[in-house]
Amino acid sequence: MTTTTSTAPGLPGPAGADRTQLAASLRALRLSGMLDSLENRLAQAAEGQLGFLDFLQALCLDEINRRDSTALERRTRAAKFETDGRIENFDFTADPGIPAARIRDLANTEWVRTGQHVIISGPVGSGKTHIATAFGHQAIRAGHTVRFAATSRVLADLAGGHADGSWAHRLRAYTKPDLLIVDDFAMREFTPAQGDDLYEIVNERPARSIVVTTNRAPEEWYPLFPNQVVAESLLDRLVNNAHQITIQTGSYRARRRPAAQ
Repeated sequence: MTTTTSTAPGLPGPAGADRTQLAASLRALRLSGMLDSLENRLAQAAEGQLGFLDFLQALCLDEINRRDSTALERRTRAAKFETDGRIENFDFTADPGIPAARIRDLANTEWVRTGQHVIISGPVGSGKTHIATAFGHQAIRAGHTVRFAATSRVLADLAGGHADGSWAHRLRAYTKPDLLIVDDFAMREFTPAQGDDLYEIVNERPARSIVVTTNRAPEEWYPLFPNQVVAESLLDRLVNNAHQITIQTGSYRARRRPAAQ
C-alpha cells in the first residue's frame, strides 16, 4: 500500500502537510517573520536554491530579523526623540569648529556600556541636539534603551509628581533607561526643588549613562544651584565621569536654512 503525502515543493513533510497548515502553525506560534517570507522561501526551495537545512535556517533568520526590527522600532518610540537627528545626516563639513573626529569616535557608544557620560556644549543652534539624538539612535542600534527629554520638561514632569504623589513613578522614567539624554541643561537658575530632583536623577543612575547638551561650560553650572552641596554632589557624579564635546561654531540650523527664493 502506498501512502501519499502533500508537501511544499522541493521539501519533504508529514502526511497531509501543506502551505495552509504550515502557515497556520507559524501564525499560532506568532512567528510572523517566518510567515511573511514563507512563500518566497518555498519558491527558492522548489527551484533548488535551498536545501532542507538552508530552508529552515533562512526562515529562522527571517524571524530573527523581524524581531530585531520590531525591537528597534519599539526602543525608538520609547526614546521620545523630538527630531530625527542621525550621525549619517549630520553635516560634519559645515564648519571647522565642529569636532568631527571626536563625535565619530563617540558614535560607537561604547561609553554607554561602561556607564560613562557625555557633555555637549556650544552656542545656540550649533547642532548639539542633533548630535545628542544621533548618539541616542546609535545606542538603540546597539541594543540599549534610551530616553530623550528637554530639561524643562523633566523638571515640570517631576514637579507634577510632587503635586499628585506620583513622583517616584515618574522618576523611574528617567532612571531606568540605559541612556538618558537631557537637552538644554542649565539654561536658567534652578529652584531648590529642581536642584534636588536633578540630583535624584543622577544619583539613581550610578552605572547608567547621561548625555547633556548645554550652552554653558560645566564650570558655569554651579552658581545656578541654590544649594551648593547638592550642586557639588550632582556635578561631581556627572562631570568627572564625562566625555566632553565643545562645539565652537555658529548656528548649524542657520546654515541648513533653505535659501531665500
